[in-house]
Amino acid sequence: MRFTPRGTRFFDLLTDAAKNLVAAAALLRDLVAAEPAGREPIAKRLHEVEHQGDELMHTIMVELNSSFVTPFDREDIQALAAKIDDVLDFMDTAADLAVLYRIDAFPPGTDDLVRVLCRASELTASSMPGLAKVGELEPFWIEINELENEADRLYRRMLAHLFEPGGDALEVLKTKEVVEQFELAADAFEHLADVVQTIAVKES
Repeated sequence: MRFTPRGTRFFDLLTDAAKNLVAAAALLRDLVAAEPAGREPIAKRLHEVEHQGDELMHTIMVELNSSFVTPFDREDIQALAAKIDDVLDFMDTAADLAVLYRIDAFPPGTDDLVRVLCRASELTASSMPGLAKVGELEPFWIEINELENEADRLYRRMLAHLFEPGGDALEVLKTKEVVEQFELAADAFEHLADVVQTIAVKES
C-alpha cells in the first residue's frame, strides 16, 4: 500500500526546475538570433540559469534524503530531476560553445530546432504540477516524443547543409559540435518523458 504525503514539496521543486528550462530555452533562442558580438552576455545569463538548476537539483536530493515518505519511488524522483538537469546542461553547453568557438552563422533550421526546445520546455513546465495525477500526463509524453522526432529531422537537414561541398572544414566541425548540443537537449527531453511514463505505469 502506498502512502502519498499531502504536501506538494517535490512537485513544486520539480516544477521550479522545469521552469528553469523555459528561461534557458528563451535565452538560447535569443542567442541564436543575436549577432556574434552580442552572444556572450546571453550565454552568461543562461549559465546563471543553469547554476540555479544545479541548486534546485541539490535541494531535491537533500529533500529525498530527509523524507521518510515520497509521492512515488525515490529513484524515479531522482531520475526525473536528473533528466531536467541534463536538458539544462546541454542548453548551457550549446551557448558556451557558440561563444568560445566564435560561430559566425548557424545553419538554416537552427531557429526551428530551438523553437522545438522552447515548446518542449513550456510543455514540461506546465506538466510537472500534473505529477500529482501522473496518469493524466499521457498527452505530455506523446507530444514530447513527436517534438523529438521533429528535432531529429531538423538536425539531419542541418548536417546535410553543413557538409555541402566548399565549406571550411574547421568551421563545419565547430558548428556541428554546437548544433549537436541542441539535438542532445531534444533527446534528453524524450528521456525525461520516458521517466514520466514509467512513473505513470507504476502508479496505475
